[in-house]
Formats: sequence, C-alpha cells, structure tokens
Amino acid sequence: MTGQGVSGIRYVYLDHAATTPPHPEVAKAMQPYLEEKFGNPSALYAIGRESREAIENARKKVASLIGASTDEVYFTSGGSESDNMALTGALLANEDKGDHVVTTQIEHHAVLATAQFLAKHGYEATFVGVDSKAAVDPGEIKKAIRPGTVLVSVMHANNEVGTIEPLHEVAELCREAGVYLHTDAVQTVGNIPVDVDELGVDLLSMSGHKLYGPKGVGAVYIRKGTRISRFIHGGEQERGMRAGTENIAGIVGLGVAAEMAAAEMDAKVERISALRDRLIEGLTGSTEDIYLNGHPEMRLPNNAHFSVRFIEGEAVCLQLDTFGIFASTGSACSSEALEPSHVLLAMDVPPRDAQGSVRFSLGRATTKEDVDYVIEKFPPVVARLRSMSPLAR
Repeated sequence: MTGQGVSGIRYVYLDHAATTPPHPEVAKAMQPYLEEKFGNPSALYAIGRESREAIENARKKVASLIGASTDEVYFTSGGSESDNMALTGALLANEDKGDHVVTTQIEHHAVLATAQFLAKHGYEATFVGVDSKAAVDPGEIKKAIRPGTVLVSVMHANNEVGTIEPLHEVAELCREAGVYLHTDAVQTVGNIPVDVDELGVDLLSMSGHKLYGPKGVGAVYIRKGTRISRFIHGGEQERGMRAGTENIAGIVGLGVAAEMAAAEMDAKVERISALRDRLIEGLTGSTEDIYLNGHPEMRLPNNAHFSVRFIEGEAVCLQLDTFGIFASTGSACSSEALEPSHVLLAMDVPPRDAQGSVRFSLGRATTKEDVDYVIEKFPPVVARLRSMSPLAR
C-alpha cells in the first residue's frame, strides 16, 4: 500500500501481518449498520430481523471461504478470543476424556498464554519444538500425544516468519489418536486457500482485520460433533456458544471481506508471491550479513522476515519510518522490553541475531514500485546503523 502522509512524505505500508486496511467495499457495507440499520438481532420486529438476516448472510460468506457449513461458524471479537475459546472450551467439555493439551513453542501468544493459564489451573500442557525453519515435526506431535490428551493446537502459518506448517500430516495423527485438532489460521484465511476438510481440523480461528475486514471481529470454526463448552456466559447469542449482543457492522464487514478474499485469491497469491521474491532477492543481494528466516518455500506469499546482523531490528524499523516505510521487527513483545522473539529462539536463532529481525509483510495494494523503493532505502539504513554499532566493529 502506497500513500502520502500529512507531511507530504511518501509511505509504503508493509506490515499487513499486523493489520490490513479495510477494503473500501467493506467500509461501505458496514456503514448502514452503524446508522439506520441498528436493530438488535434478537428482537422480533422488522429492524431486528434485518440485522439477524445480515449476520446469517455474513456467516454464509465466511463458511464458504473456509469450506465449512454455516452452522459450524461462530462469530467472536477476533482471533485471540477464538483461540481462547477453542482451547479452554475443548478442555472444559472433555474432562471425562482427559486434561492434556499439546501445542508448539512458536504459537501466537493467544494460544501460548491460554495453554499456560490452563496449566496453572489443573490441566497439563506440552509445548513441542520446531526446526530451524520454524516447521514442526509431525512425529514430535505424535510423541507428545498420550492417554488423556484432548486437543492438539498447531498454527496454520507462523505470524512472524511465515512458515506454513504440515497441518494435514498432524491432522492424520490426531484422527488416529482420537484427539481434536485446532489451528490458529489468522494469518492464512483470506491470504491463501483454506479448506477445513482438506486440512482435517476440528477447530479453526480467524480474524477480520487480517483479511481487509474490520478490527474487533473474528470467527471460530467448530466441526459438527466437536464437544466444546461455551466461552462467554449470559444470553443465547451465537446458538448458545457466545453471549453478548452481536457486533452487526463488524460481522457484515467480515462477511464482505471473506467474499472478496475468495474472489481475488488466486490472482492475489500469484502477484504477491512474485513481489515477495523480488524483495527477498533484492535485500539479500544488496546487504551483507542478512539472512531470511522461516521456510524458503513453504511460507506465506506475503512474508519476508530477515535477521540483520550487528544491529537491532527496532532501530532499522525506526529509520525506515523516516523514509515512510512501515515494517515491524517481529522480535520484541514491546518497545519497552526488547526480549528476543520466542519464535526465533525456538528456531535456535542466536539471541543477538534475533534482536536484529525485520519483518516485511506485503498486501493486496503493494506494488513493484513499493518493493523497489524498499530495496533502494534499506541498504543505506543498515550501513548507517552499523557504522554506529559496536557489534559491527
């Protein structure tokens, strides 16, 4: 995405893994439900029924995007709630079967923190490692499954380094063992083809603002027959699975975003993959002591994640910002606590190199000119920072 900032400086937005700009058609579709179409979906009168119909229409669109039935899709406030709901709800509903969850060391914090929370409250959790490309070995998942395992949670693709996990192989192991499989598909739904039956998952999390929809809305897929407890108590919204008056405008926006993602999928993946490869080749070919993190082939089409030696990734991003290039480090939990990324450490990336990580994530509006602009500005930024770094001497 290219634009002009208030100061007149050109900007290039390459942080789509963090959030995407709502598509204009999404914003347009949402607007009436922020104004005149405000009825409560639980009401019996006309404007309530209109809201209910809008929600169900959006549900059909989301279900179609992931190959699910409409009655297997439940709307939430976003990917984090969906992750929490999947893990906590599955364990609570299956206490007669066991108390154990298996996940990986590179999951999003919404999964990791939920598993850690459950482990502090009477359940057990196993965190499986990954290889140097951030890929989990299905054999290690098999070893971790034991009597009493209720659920395995493996992300579809890593949000930092972009590696796409061998989810189909994991699903086969889970079916053999009779345990549920959940996947955090926040980075993949809308960005690459996702079909719940082909993946073999029982639960799947997604988020609206990662596929050009609004923030504050997401969905969880729950396969028919999966035993899961409700997550938010109160009313009977979402067929009794999640209490609370629905975010009608957000749900409508998510539905439109899902519909557009399905229509654009093939062309978008091909185009963005080519731009990603151009960026990777351009930066690795023009900058010394830089290397690509994640799997070189089995990776998201929009993800290019690098470790830049001898400098901090945060400093690189701040310098790029002065040129209107918006990227992220993908390595620190916050600017106040420069902790190396748990993902990179799980990949055995040296902590010093992990601190020098920079993630570029491209989007539907990214152009060749945007990529070439980054290739032009990146090497002198790195050279300037290294000239001031004691690590480079």
